[in-house]
Amino acid sequence: MVGSALTHLLTEEGFTSLLLRGRTEVDLTNQASVEAFFESQKPEYVFLAAAKVGGILANHNFPADFIRDNLLIQTLVIDAARRHGTKKILVLGSSCIYPKMAQQPMKEDQLLTGPLEPTNEWYAIAKIAAIKMAQAFRRQYGFNAISAMPTNLYGPGDNFDRETSHVLPAMIRKFHDAKMAGQSSVTLWGTGSPKREFLHVQDLARACVFLMREYDSEEIINVGVGEDIFIRDLAGCVSDIVGFKGEIVFDTSKPDGTPRKLLDVSRLNALGWRAEISLRDGIASTYKWFLANEA
Repeated sequence: MVGSALTHLLTEEGFTSLLLRGRTEVDLTNQASVEAFFESQKPEYVFLAAAKVGGILANHNFPADFIRDNLLIQTLVIDAARRHGTKKILVLGSSCIYPKMAQQPMKEDQLLTGPLEPTNEWYAIAKIAAIKMAQAFRRQYGFNAISAMPTNLYGPGDNFDRETSHVLPAMIRKFHDAKMAGQSSVTLWGTGSPKREFLHVQDLARACVFLMREYDSEEIINVGVGEDIFIRDLAGCVSDIVGFKGEIVFDTSKPDGTPRKLLDVSRLNALGWRAEISLRDGIASTYKWFLANEA
């Protein structure tokens, strides 16, 4: 999802030397594959958007996959980029790096100040390792590595799988399927009381290109919209856009995850960047893409 949005934006801005490879061409968890790519292509600028991602259920079922694959991807890519002359790399992390009970909104300096949310700690630990690796490579080698922490993402190209998707695409899938099947209700995990922030992937792409041009600090930087929404209100918004008319039921026996995740984006805003796409408009365009490509 992120890679596609970046590719589209960079192409629009006139960049023509994009070194694009699919996962069947370059296996980022395989050292020989990564080494061969960097040795032959020697990219000047690298956006490290690749990762193994998923929602609460996927993190619960595949903890070893999440920590292993993400550690491999980031370690191999950052190391190869440094050794083969990359001028700058942007490493994308996640808002789940912050403590479960972090003060809201979450500032960058809250990293490693408390326990993580248990439902996604495997992914979070891998992402924290990526941040520290980028900082270490900058300090030891002078490698220009920066790290950006996006909030929850959504948009065209998202994962709508029933078992592994994040909350917003999972809702789109559930409400669409229920509408098409004529169901009278849809059941969602948790109480609906947590609050989450959502950033459209096209806004993230804009932020990544902006940071590649303008940001050169080892300090991590948050990327978000600075506003959040109750999950129950999000469900109402998605069901309305999809056109599902039935009842929304919350299964309170299932976990909620972190009570609230809202990023403090004052550092990024101070540099002159702000998100542009409203949540309702973003969900509507995402559902339109889903109908054309996934439904």
